[in-house]
Amino acid sequence: MMDRRTLLQGAALCLSLGATASAQEAKLPVIASFSILGDIVQAIGGERIQLTTLVQPGSDAHVYAPTPADAKAVAEARLVITYGLAFEGWMKRLMQASSSKATLIEAATGVKGRVEKGAHAHDKHGHNHGGLDPHAWQSVGNVRIYAANIRDALVAADAGGAAIYAANATRYLAELDSLDADIRAAIAKIPAEKRKVITSHDAFGYFQQAYGLAFIAPRGVSTEAEASAKDVAKIIQQIRREKI
Repeated sequence: MMDRRTLLQGAALCLSLGATASAQEAKLPVIASFSILGDIVQAIGGERIQLTTLVQPGSDAHVYAPTPADAKAVAEARLVITYGLAFEGWMKRLMQASSSKATLIEAATGVKGRVEKGAHAHDKHGHNHGGLDPHAWQSVGNVRIYAANIRDALVAADAGGAAIYAANATRYLAELDSLDADIRAAIAKIPAEKRKVITSHDAFGYFQQAYGLAFIAPRGVSTEAEASAKDVAKIIQQIRREKI
């Protein structure tokens, strides 16, 4: 027969394991559509959330094809955080296919989108940016808006964690302020006439607006666009002419 001490130790162990399991189960299941959002969500959600990020670093969110595992994760989530600005054309279809009852929010709500001249509103995969340049995270000021929206969405979904989410967001916003100052200090060291950059993907319009660099690209915002021989010749001429 077990003695009283052994029984008490066993009961304490069961309670401990039960508390650990309950803590894990209590984590808020959250979906982030792609890796940049995932980084922000994790920074603010911390240990209170169970985060699944659909589009991982190195993958292209413009042309992403959701998997059955994604549909399962979305179906089990309580909060789905998308980017907005018509960036993830596949997300609404995924929500419908998964029959998810999760709250859906757009982190970029409140960001003033840039209308890109010559932008490819529709690429060959049917994605529609509506003429908007979706790459607004290139401005740290816009990321501050995402962070505030994400904080508010987490609080609404998990009121018990409000203080933690607020503290994490405050810390993250301070890091963003420091980053913004570092960028401005670095660019200030570059002579104004030299602040020109050649890039193959015209995704830096928001950075240009915020920090005063000029980005020159031979193709438009869509990663599906192909630069013509004439476009390439013009960009080479410009590089030589302006000594970029």
